Amino acid sequence: MKKAVLDFVNAINEADIEKLGELMTDDHVFIDSQDNRMTGREKMKHAWNEYYKLFPDYQIEITEVFQNESLICLTGYASGTYLNLKDAHWRIPAAWTAKVMDNKISEWKVIADNSVVLDIINQCH
Repeated sequence: MKKAVLDFVNAINEADIEKLGELMTDDHVFIDSQDNRMTGREKMKHAWNEYYKLFPDYQIEITEVFQNESLICLTGYASGTYLNLKDAHWRIPAAWTAKVMDNKISEWKVIADNSVVLDIINQCH
């Protein structure tokens, strides 16, 4: 279970859309920090592709991993640079939860205060 989640994080850090797709269940659920939900592997592959257009260097740094029978919680930092613009880099504390079924990620939830990211986006427009 933990290996599948860490492989998912590595795929995110490598911006490997195909690998992300391989690691998701067909009915994968993504929940963002605003509690918006998106369901489905193909929708999420498209969403990740669009996200990497906004933040080409997006990275997750994991500092701790907690696990129980059905859930893994990761804590650490998320970072990226909006449109690769100078002075548009951010790094924020974040946490993620993952549910795993048959060694694939069935749910990925992001918990973070993205106000810094939104401020950067707004300043650039």
